[in-house]
Amino acid sequence: MSQMRLDKYLADMGVGTRSQIKEDIKKGKVFVNDMMIKTPELKVLPDSDIIFYDNELISYTKWEYIMLYKPAGVLSATRDKKIPTVLDLLKEKKRKDLFPVGRLDKDTEGLLFITNDGLLAHQILSPKNHVAKCYYVEVNGSLTQEMIEEFQTGLKLEDGYVTLPSELKILKNMETQAQAEVTIYEGKYHQIKRMFEAVGRSVIYLKRLSMGTLVLDPNLEKGEYRYLTKEEIECLKEEGKKKE
Repeated sequence: MSQMRLDKYLADMGVGTRSQIKEDIKKGKVFVNDMMIKTPELKVLPDSDIIFYDNELISYTKWEYIMLYKPAGVLSATRDKKIPTVLDLLKEKKRKDLFPVGRLDKDTEGLLFITNDGLLAHQILSPKNHVAKCYYVEVNGSLTQEMIEEFQTGLKLEDGYVTLPSELKILKNMETQAQAEVTIYEGKYHQIKRMFEAVGRSVIYLKRLSMGTLVLDPNLEKGEYRYLTKEEIECLKEEGKKKE
């Protein structure tokens, strides 16, 4: 990695605002390779220089890839003045430029991928790539073979949009309620809920299970998260490559 300004290095790692960092550097709170530094514009090497800020080692991380089990009641956003966001759940994040890849409704639970890798996010969300997203869903009323076929063909939503072919798998069918898995290959606003509304059903509970090759870790509890493994990252990048 090429050289970068010391104050940018620290700002990227979210230790404070650029102006605050500059003041702290001038106050002698920053050491680079055991030397006190008082010049914010000093060029450092992120891969090799050892940097302490206020007696804490600050290692540089260019990219972060995080899997979160999003609970209901939390917004898939970077910030909100009134409601907690998914980023508020991350207590150990290093980057300040993280964002959720795609959104889950406030009342929807499940897998959420969070990163600062804009290129990978774009590739995963690109309609051209048709990355599969699988959901567990509970709806009011029973489901039928005819509905399965409608999902396979593509449903016409209330605004006239016709969805791409999707997969509806019935897990449990009762007279007043059904459980199913739905796999879609696009990400329109409230799409799952609108698809079931198109066949006369309303969603009671919705949980995302997977996004492409990334599957929600069964060891995570609601609100918990972990960093992706190297294998998971590579699989996502391979899947995210645009099709010719």
